[in-house]
Amino acid sequence: MLRWPCRSRPLRSSARPEGIKRRRQRLAPQIRAPSSPLPLEKYKQSRNDLGHSRAVNNRRMTSSSVSTTLPADIRVFDRGWLSSTNIVCLGEEPALIDTSYVKHEVETVELIRKTLNGAALARIAHTHLHSDHCGGTHALQRLWPNAQTWVPEASFEAARVWDEEALTYRATGQRCRRFRADHAMAVGQTLRLGERDWQIHAAPGHDPLAVFLFDPRDRVLIAGDALWEQGVGIIFPVIDGAGGSDAFDAFEQTLDAIAALQPEWVIPGHGTPIARGTGALQRALAQARSRIEHFKQHPESHALYAAKVFVKYELMDAGHRTWSELGAWMDRTPDLHRLHQQAAPATAWREWAHGVVAGLISKGALRDDGTQVSNV
Repeated sequence: MLRWPCRSRPLRSSARPEGIKRRRQRLAPQIRAPSSPLPLEKYKQSRNDLGHSRAVNNRRMTSSSVSTTLPADIRVFDRGWLSSTNIVCLGEEPALIDTSYVKHEVETVELIRKTLNGAALARIAHTHLHSDHCGGTHALQRLWPNAQTWVPEASFEAARVWDEEALTYRATGQRCRRFRADHAMAVGQTLRLGERDWQIHAAPGHDPLAVFLFDPRDRVLIAGDALWEQGVGIIFPVIDGAGGSDAFDAFEQTLDAIAALQPEWVIPGHGTPIARGTGALQRALAQARSRIEHFKQHPESHALYAAKVFVKYELMDAGHRTWSELGAWMDRTPDLHRLHQQAAPATAWREWAHGVVAGLISKGALRDDGTQVSNV
């Protein structure tokens, strides 16, 4: 039977925590000119937390009218959901875009080291600074101290001084090791990564400070969490109130910007590359628009979805928690209290928090053995 056990310090009431201020600004998407393709071998990890890696390399995608080979200088490693996809751009000065979650930092370093085959990593760039996209940067900088690191311009100062409130790690209850931010990636700028010059575009929606990268030569677009093959990520500006309903519109504008560039390939922040030639890209854009419209019409459903993602992510990281430990983590995670107010303000905090976990258990996403809750 599901229950919160007796605790010496009960969950707080549903009162919304104060004092968490995030330095965020809304960036208008920059639509630029278009231009074809991208990289899978197997790099296996024995984990039950989706910390696997799949390398997508020189794979040929075909349809009735299209046969496209991914460029050999771009290596894409699908790391699952706890960790972001890693994109390696080979060349005289190899570069890496997005570095996964801190739990997998050892595997990330080994994966990149093997991929570079003796070469030194020269540059690291990030689509945004959520913990699952920059958690390996500290370890990579330790191995390659001369690697220059870029972050989106709007996040640069927070990363430079390591403001964990502005970077959202405290609000989300997630972990990230401090790393050195050397350079800011400005919207409209072109950044050399590997053998390609990547255009930097604003990507508000999931994270209002995020960017996506576009290679006009072969029409390869690195989306971060602006686009997945199925579904959409949490829309964080809705949670903290910084964007309100405008945040949904901003996300839709980012999808419009991606579509306008007519990429042949989109590399999502999680999952394998999405090809235009197979129709997968068109389907992904349509599904994302439909999901965002649903959230816009029913914001309480977004709040419940986000809360479930937070809890699932915590247990993907921890593996398991006792009911008491999980309750304490939820209690001290400010964004969950905000989501409670958005989803069901008339329901007591304890009852709502229990319901979020119970819903994940009933769907088979978590397992309850009576004393602890485990990831599945």
